[in-house]
Amino acid sequence: MRRILLSFAAGLLAWGSAWPAAEDLPDIGTPADATISQNDEYQIGLMVVKGLRDAGRILEDPETTEYIQSIGSRLASHAQDGRQRFTFFVVKDPSINAFALPGGFVGVNEGLILATADESELAGVLAHEIAHVTQRHVARSIQAEGRSSLVSAAAMLAAILIGATTGVSADVMTGAIAVAQGAAAQQRLNFTRANEYEADRIGIGTMAASGFDPQAMPAFFETLGRRMGLQGSQVPELLQSHPVTTARIAESRNRARQYDIPLPPDSISYGLTRERLRLLSLSTGTDARTYYSQYLATEKVRTDAQRYGQALSLMQSGAAEEAIPILQGLSEKHPDVMQYRSALGEAQMATGERQESLSTFARALTLFPRNVPLTVRYAEALMRADQPKKAHEILLDLFNTVYPTPEQCRLIALAANSAGDVGDAYYYMSEYHVMSGELMLALNQLQLALAVPNLSEVQRARFQARLEELREYLPKGKARVAAGPPDKGSSRPDPQPRPHLAR
Repeated sequence: MRRILLSFAAGLLAWGSAWPAAEDLPDIGTPADATISQNDEYQIGLMVVKGLRDAGRILEDPETTEYIQSIGSRLASHAQDGRQRFTFFVVKDPSINAFALPGGFVGVNEGLILATADESELAGVLAHEIAHVTQRHVARSIQAEGRSSLVSAAAMLAAILIGATTGVSADVMTGAIAVAQGAAAQQRLNFTRANEYEADRIGIGTMAASGFDPQAMPAFFETLGRRMGLQGSQVPELLQSHPVTTARIAESRNRARQYDIPLPPDSISYGLTRERLRLLSLSTGTDARTYYSQYLATEKVRTDAQRYGQALSLMQSGAAEEAIPILQGLSEKHPDVMQYRSALGEAQMATGERQESLSTFARALTLFPRNVPLTVRYAEALMRADQPKKAHEILLDLFNTVYPTPEQCRLIALAANSAGDVGDAYYYMSEYHVMSGELMLALNQLQLALAVPNLSEVQRARFQARLEELREYLPKGKARVAAGPPDKGSSRPDPQPRPHLAR
């Protein structure tokens, strides 16, 4: 029975990787909501992302996460009215693919980012996937296929919840998803093609409104098709889940020509992110220093981004002392680029220059206050320098303003624990479980926090208030729940309580 349910879950994720998008926005409000609510979509997407995270498939790199979230948010702000929450993440996979999950979760493989020729091509893929979400293609697909799809959707949701709550291996779920992907895509091929055209048209408009080159979307698909061929095993995953035809490319090119905007330059962060991914995606055992030397030997022009990548390869190979002069030169040349200063601080810490490292980070933080990757790297350096209290303070200041990722919430819990604030450590771990949809574990952490001796009155009141708040999200008669009901005071679905990090 469990195997059957897992196969249903596989079909659901296949929808996410096979969608795309129209200029005249269709009225999808009431009928789609009657089929599957945005609250349900968010819960489904959250469970899938949790499975990917538990399986170690999501890249937890602060600089890369910050970049992909910033470019995705830039596009999403021009694609909708703000009612849909979006979360963008990078998947540790060398294949060329991207996918949209229900609830606004958009994943991009490392391989796709490295395959793009410029930032607009990456933006084109993201804009396309964003359109799948804003047009609610999952709900519309279920609605188009009738009641049988409703039964399947319920079974698929049950499978994901079972996998998350009974210890089913994430690898098993991932395997089932991969097996079912092709069959599910074929069964919905006709409807999917309409979605693809719709996502193209909406995505192109979103790109233009966001300041990216609309021609980059059809250009990227066409380049992939020409480079890999459209037959056989060489077809990239992205083209298998997003079928490309000459008619579709021609239609999207004609639509893109309607927008007359100057060609935008790539951001500095685009090039730096690609160099980070080039190294982070290396297989285990590969000598980063040797690899990068060989890579640079094939390049006619050595850019600052490539010098940054070379410095990272030296650090990854244990030669941080050789990376320091490279990063110092880049920091002096480009004082407004956070990544150079952050990497310099990391290199100095790796060579034992603790005071120089902390000074580098402190100066950078005055220039880039509350920058997420910089603050996270600074906190990690402070932990290595046996200053967990300071690390706790700067992380708390950051995350009272910026919504943290689960891993960042875990980091502040570690900092609090190392600083001797055990009560706060339990509290932050409860927030980590809230973000993962594990309310029972979150409640358990809060109970442990309240049991810590010598709590201040403020701490005890805060922990107790949060415990009572989270209990309100537990359905009556349920011993375990993955997420709570939507916030009725908000215009957008919020199927689980948001983390509270404020003192």
